[in-house]
Amino acid sequence: MVEPSLVLYGALYERAMGVLEEALRETGARYALLIDRKGFVLAHKEALWAPKPPPLDSLATLVAGNAAATQALAKLLGEARFQEVVHQGERMGLYVDEAGEHALLLLVFDENAPLGKVKLHGKRAAETLARIAEEAIANPPKLNLDTEYREGAKALLDELFGN
Repeated sequence: MVEPSLVLYGALYERAMGVLEEALRETGARYALLIDRKGFVLAHKEALWAPKPPPLDSLATLVAGNAAATQALAKLLGEARFQEVVHQGERMGLYVDEAGEHALLLLVFDENAPLGKVKLHGKRAAETLARIAEEAIANPPKLNLDTEYREGAKALLDELFGN
């Protein structure tokens, strides 16, 4: 089974949510997502005024795949990497930036959000999120199941299997 390459809990998750919220406020974007390079949504925030978002899991998976393809293109051209990617249509756009080695920042914006602001504040947010992701990798959360829970679960399993 494929699992996220990093997980955010507690204070790290709250910090990431704060960065995403600030990015929305500063850029005027509709949605901000922190995704891992496998396409899992690690954290997301939407502007209060934004309409219902597209399916975030599908969006994250497609963006992660596109980021991998973009990196392959960079290598073919002799570049170490392309750090950011912008897709801009008539009404909607995507800004994707590396948030360290393990994650990507995705901002979904409309024609009312100036691209310069999206890129400037997106870059800042990605740098901050990269530090949070590195902290999460360096200090993975430990699940502390207390004795009462462990004993209760064991008793239920014993009862279920007739032991």
